Amino acid sequence: MHIHDQRLSADPSRVVLRPFHLSWHARQAEDNRALKLVDAIATLTEEEVDLEYGKVLADFRDRHWQTEAMFAERWAEVQAVLNLDKARFSPVRQKLIGAYFCHEYAYAAAALMNPSIVPHPDQTGCEGGAVRFIMSLRAVGEGHISSIAFREGIALPSGQIDLWPQSSWATSVELDNTSLTDSDSAVAVHRNVDSSLSNTVIFPVTEQQRNGLEDLRLVRFQHDDGQYEWIGTYTAYSGSTIRSELLRTIDFRRFILEPIEGEAGRNKGMALFPEKIGGQFAMIGRQDGKNLFLLQSPQLDRWEGEGQLIMEPRYPWEFIQIGNCGSPIRTPHGWLLLTHGVGAMRKYALGCALLDLENPSRVIARTIEPLLTAENADRSGYVPNVIYTCGAMRIGNQLIIPYGISDSSVGFANIAIADLLKTMG
Repeated sequence: MHIHDQRLSADPSRVVLRPFHLSWHARQAEDNRALKLVDAIATLTEEEVDLEYGKVLADFRDRHWQTEAMFAERWAEVQAVLNLDKARFSPVRQKLIGAYFCHEYAYAAAALMNPSIVPHPDQTGCEGGAVRFIMSLRAVGEGHISSIAFREGIALPSGQIDLWPQSSWATSVELDNTSLTDSDSAVAVHRNVDSSLSNTVIFPVTEQQRNGLEDLRLVRFQHDDGQYEWIGTYTAYSGSTIRSELLRTIDFRRFILEPIEGEAGRNKGMALFPEKIGGQFAMIGRQDGKNLFLLQSPQLDRWEGEGQLIMEPRYPWEFIQIGNCGSPIRTPHGWLLLTHGVGAMRKYALGCALLDLENPSRVIARTIEPLLTAENADRSGYVPNVIYTCGAMRIGNQLIIPYGISDSSVGFANIAIADLLKTMG
């Protein structure tokens, strides 16, 4: 296995301009902080308004993209929720009110980890076996709240990867319908039409997601009609409960976030096969916290039962538990399923299994020794001794593996599939 020198690390300079949540803006509350705040701003003279707004722009205009447009949008939301009389407020005062209802958030200040990688919807101009890709990342900021970030790039058949640059600013996706933050069903979000995907962040938008969107496992799924849809499974964490949910998109401009219904949806770490198996959707999941199971369902958004046990810990480096590390990858030899094992001192390691193409409940072979472990400098981080990935990508005869390092940063590796198969017994 070839380990690349490139690393992606936590970066407190990556900030977005975000609105406060509206949960404390309810008009019926007698002690309404939002309304009192607006009333305080209303007492300022126009000269004071111009002065204060000038200070805000001096501090933040160059740190964000379309800053004043965001303030104006935020004013419109607050005005609608609090039923404010627009005529009372000058245009500058409106934007100042909007600024008071925004804040700056460093979405990747604490950690950047647990990536997955898929072919990009747009392969225009790619030649010589090169593949344009999209990589998802779990970004962790203040309050240990996880969000989904993205990077785009090009992968070459040699295993080399080149990441596209990011600009100095980032933007958050927006709800199609801002009234659905308390929704327990599917919601739709979209990125700004002028923002690139590499500068876009998906933050929690519903109550179930309030404390984080964790460990997105993306896969390019081919439907029966041959059309592709990019689907990811992730864990929505409310602060007290977890639930598996789906992210669905056809263009990475608009995304559907929807819960997985059924008994299996209560568990973490589900990973979807890139096509139906025997006419049904199929997933790999760790339904009991220790072993791997094959799940099948006629519906993408509902998964019942415990599934079929296919793998248990066998070797010392995985005695505590095993789990999937992303969606299975089709090869002529079988489905390659990256796994993680947890051994002594809660040390994580990456392994791999080969599943039968027609009957993936049959394990053909599996790695005897780990492919990758937390060694030397990779042992230190927010959670020590952890190596983890949420998905790899095949390009020619190579497997490209981005991986999280001790829940703090992201590294990259590649291995020839033939060499990988030789490690299995």
